Amino acid sequence: MSITDWPADERPREKLLAQGAGSLSDAELLAIFLRVGIAGKSAVDLARELLIHFGSLQSLFQANLGDFDAISGIGAAKYAQMQAVLEMSRRALAEQLKQKASFANPSAVRDFLRLRLRGIAHEEFHALYLDSGYCLIHAEALFKGTINETRIYPRELARQALAHNAAAIIVAHNHPSGSSEPSSADILLTRQLQHGLELLEIKLLDHFIVAAHQIVSLAELGHL
Repeated sequence: MSITDWPADERPREKLLAQGAGSLSDAELLAIFLRVGIAGKSAVDLARELLIHFGSLQSLFQANLGDFDAISGIGAAKYAQMQAVLEMSRRALAEQLKQKASFANPSAVRDFLRLRLRGIAHEEFHALYLDSGYCLIHAEALFKGTINETRIYPRELARQALAHNAAAIIVAHNHPSGSSEPSSADILLTRQLQHGLELLEIKLLDHFIVAAHQIVSLAELGHL
């Protein structure tokens, strides 16, 4: 049965308009994104199969183009649309951080870092440059590495901080291995960055580690 044959209050789009997006299941939200199904399957049926295939929305968002091409009815166009949705979410969160004191809202920082870093197969080191009110000036991926290592150059971080006239910095990197436990190298790097930035009168507010299921703050762990 086509979704158009369903009772109006059960159709995902009409349900969203009447009750809000929070009332929809993952499959219903994904069905709205897909818009149409394939022969013999409604958009909701296809959405459910995708969630079963990938295991979760998070895993679906982390899928690459090859993963999409391997599924009947889903291809490059849908992959491009999903990447656009994710990038819009990242930019919306960046705007939110620019409009308010970012460090006063650590959950927003975590959400932003989760979108930027989770699911990347190699290690990346990101910097968030903040003004004196701890509002976001600019965010960038500063260094990229292999599957388990990246080389961090404190001098380059300091140079970029001065270029953006930052008063404070939040740094973050991902652990593709899935472990959120900071290594001794992570702790040593954090202290080196903190001491180096202090000489420039720039405060290192936090260093986050983004893993598969957790984001750890080294400041909360007492390393800053």
